[in-house]
Amino acid sequence: MNNIVSKSKFKAKALQFFRQIQETGQELIITDHSKPVLKIVPYTENPLDNLKALRGSVIKYENPTDPVGEKEWSALK
Repeated sequence: MNNIVSKSKFKAKALQFFRQIQETGQELIITDHSKPVLKIVPYTENPLDNLKALRGSVIKYENPTDPVGEKEWSALK
């Protein structure tokens, strides 16, 4: 399923799109004149369950304001 569809195509096949979203769990973005205006996502009982996959994946920086890659810059040599 393509995750972007125009309003006119969505209107003609709304029930089909709803079934696909329910089966696949993928979101659908609806556009109006090629601009995204709506996003349909599958319902979840507890939305915080979606964030569990990210737990422990964040990198911690001890000094986030220190310059990064300072030694690789040729202009500083």
